[in-house]
Amino acid sequence: MSEAVEKLTKRNEDPSKWYLQLVRLAKLADYGPVRGMFAIRPYGFAIWERIQADLDARFKATGHQNAYFPLLIPESFLRKEAEHVEGFDPELAWVTIGGREELEERLAIRPTSESIICDFYRNWIQSYRDLPLLINQWCNVLRWEMVTRPFLRTAEFLWQEGHTVHATAGEAREETLKMLGVYRDCFYEALTIPVLTGAKSPSERFAGAVETFTCEALMGDGRALQAATSHDLGQNFARAFDITFLDENQERVHPCQTSWGFSTRTIGGLILVHGDDRGLKLPPKIAPTEAVIVPIWRGSNKGAVRREAEALYSELKGSGLRMEVDLDEEHSPGWKFSEHELRGVPVRVELGPKDIEKNQVVLVRRDTREKEFVARAGLAERLQGLLEEIQDNMLQQATEFRDANTRQAETYEEFTEIIEAKRGFVVAPWDGTDETEQKIKEETKATIRLLPFDREEGKDLVSGKPGNTAIFARAY
Repeated sequence: MSEAVEKLTKRNEDPSKWYLQLVRLAKLADYGPVRGMFAIRPYGFAIWERIQADLDARFKATGHQNAYFPLLIPESFLRKEAEHVEGFDPELAWVTIGGREELEERLAIRPTSESIICDFYRNWIQSYRDLPLLINQWCNVLRWEMVTRPFLRTAEFLWQEGHTVHATAGEAREETLKMLGVYRDCFYEALTIPVLTGAKSPSERFAGAVETFTCEALMGDGRALQAATSHDLGQNFARAFDITFLDENQERVHPCQTSWGFSTRTIGGLILVHGDDRGLKLPPKIAPTEAVIVPIWRGSNKGAVRREAEALYSELKGSGLRMEVDLDEEHSPGWKFSEHELRGVPVRVELGPKDIEKNQVVLVRRDTREKEFVARAGLAERLQGLLEEIQDNMLQQATEFRDANTRQAETYEEFTEIIEAKRGFVVAPWDGTDETEQKIKEETKATIRLLPFDREEGKDLVSGKPGNTAIFARAY
């Protein structure tokens, strides 16, 4: 067994310790000298690159273009939209000195880019012919978080933020929901995370938005994770930044805007949804390595087995599979098996002297650990098929877990019992008041994760007033 796996705490014994150990042992990230800041190591960044490539292709397929905007934002820009700056003020980091001179105006390090982007849009948009404007940027942001955890909540993180401008409120709302659907498809099809989608409650809306929609995922420990959000900004920012255009009637009017974002916290979500006591489990579509060849040699047959392993690697890599061959001579095959399980590689390809004689290999799945003997002829095709099976099975397993841990509460006593003892998603009516929402949060530490698109009527479990379906959970 791998030394790393032996050290890994069992997930059910201490989920927090397990998570932190796994991030380090799988070489995903490392702590930096400044609180809340982390280095994403090559393996962790390779996972992010796979996710980024998938999502970026989806953005471009829906007509969006990438751009880049400044990191530093003048304080006066943030102050233009009062609700926006109030929402982010506790998390802002400021630059006050440039070189050796004190700046005339403080500059905020980008917490999000609505304000700086609106200043550019004010100049770029003049006519209805300039709309819709569909722009996305990939960048880093900084929010001065007090309690941090690698990937899940960090002071600096990587993300994308889409910023679009539309002629009408209807077009902006359509865009907001379209991008929510793009995120949902990415979670299901690439990340095998079965998110729920819906609207945030007013208290949980993005600062300055008319409406915020969310993708909420359920982690393996029963907590929820806000995985991505899409915001209908209405005309709030357009009015604050004096963005106007001449419409088809030659009248000068304010456009409507959206913004939407998805970040590296998704890597934390992947760990918590799919990880187990042996380490990571990565969906094949976003795994940096889809399959690793581990040659099994002893003494005099090492040279022959090594040559066969290298030849097999070249053959499979040439078929388009993302492959590795582990030719390390210092560790035993068993040690290597555990190391690649820790890293979450979807398939292990074992090749020993007897396999060479029989012209076969042994395939071992990371998701189920099942073994399969496969002939060398047609191996590439079988691997492709097996990877698809693993992708489908991981989504099915995560969906079954989510469904088994989504419960309907009939009384407030039952609600509090589920939240405390079982966690997961709890479905219950909400009367729509801040008072009830806050009472539940204070007494149970559960928050409204989303308001489903299809809501049923019922009586609020706290106030007894008429309400509609909401989904609650404790969250990261």
